[in-house]
Amino acid sequence: MKTEDQRYLARAVELSREHMDEGAGGPFGAVIVRDGQVLAEGWNQVTSANDPTAHAEVTAIRRACQEVGDFSLEGATLYTSCEPCPMCLASAYWARVSRIVFANTRKDAADIGFDDSLIYDEIPKPIPERILPMDHLPSLEAKAVFDAWADKDDKVRY
Repeated sequence: MKTEDQRYLARAVELSREHMDEGAGGPFGAVIVRDGQVLAEGWNQVTSANDPTAHAEVTAIRRACQEVGDFSLEGATLYTSCEPCPMCLASAYWARVSRIVFANTRKDAADIGFDDSLIYDEIPKPIPERILPMDHLPSLEAKAVFDAWADKDDKVRY
């Protein structure tokens, strides 16, 4: 591992402890770096913000995108104190993060009560077999909106 990887990962871990001790949320921190510049830092704020999506990685991604004025973080590395959960991993893909470096594993997280195995197990199941009921209710208007998007000349692709 490169020295800069160790330094930025150590900062993510430091954020996890600092904000956990302050009562912001769970023991998770994240730093996003591109071209040697820290774009943003984040920490878990689920309980302090009453926001189940306010994980460290998502918070850092939101801040980094605001900082650079773009939804793409291509070329950036996400340093995180723990292997990203399914939501955070999906967010990193959507943000086009180029690399992730993490400290604790998802097993380590499960061992202290942050077990994401249910979500990992549910995602590949056919919709009718998932424990969260989902009903498909086709809508002509919803389809019309999609058709309008497909025809829109000035859309910003992402």
